[in-house]
Amino acid sequence: MNTVLITGASSGIGKETAKKLLEEGHTVYVAARRLERMRDLEELGAHALSLDVTSEEDIVAAVDRITAEQGGIDILINNAGFAMYGAMEDTTLDDARYQFEVNLFGLARLTQLTLPYMREQGAGKIVNISSMGGKVYFPLGSWYIATKHALEGWSDCLRIELAPFGIDVIIIEPGLILTEFADAMVGPMLERSGSSAYAELAQRVAEASRASYEAGNASPPAVIANTISRALKAKRPQTRYAVGKYAKPMIGLRKWFGDRVFERALMSRY
Repeated sequence: MNTVLITGASSGIGKETAKKLLEEGHTVYVAARRLERMRDLEELGAHALSLDVTSEEDIVAAVDRITAEQGGIDILINNAGFAMYGAMEDTTLDDARYQFEVNLFGLARLTQLTLPYMREQGAGKIVNISSMGGKVYFPLGSWYIATKHALEGWSDCLRIELAPFGIDVIIIEPGLILTEFADAMVGPMLERSGSSAYAELAQRVAEASRASYEAGNASPPAVIANTISRALKAKRPQTRYAVGKYAKPMIGLRKWFGDRVFERALMSRY
């Protein structure tokens, strides 16, 4: 079995993926800022780490500990991230930079530190949790969507660079997943844009987002966990997996019918 590090494991996709890989017999390290939210995973056999992916000290300490205890990381699952919504005009550049620090630069630094061991072993897998937003887009999501588009391109380049060393880079593009996403997104979005020139759109986006989850339209996080498990077992994994409610239809709609048709269909929801 392999040594696995999963970031953002205190809830949702990260937690379900940890449970799945623990069941399969892997040595699993789980990382998040909130250690208390991972006690259940520790009871199942996981090793919990306190990790803020924007902290160089935390990242180095996490990799050093796993290296000391296991020799290195065989599988890195970059799941930590969040969605910052609000009109582009209403969002400070400091907030926008922080969105990139969490969703791109943090995982990039962690990946850099895990690669020497993987290269030395001639094997390894890096799983980057993107979003269907890595291929499409949504109103008031400019900075979040920008990070996911960036992550997709970054991952594609990385895959080519690492292929000669036997290291796979796999992109997961979740659709609507039943996590804390909606609650964490709506409140700050309304704080930014709920009383600005974009207030009407912000209210419509908030209502549509809440309704999507209340109607039971979201897929359970286990759908993503099972997909990651399948990808890790594949001799030749796909470069990307679009899974979960709306992921394939939304990506396909834009790909095959173009931006204008996609936008009309999208805005009909709001």
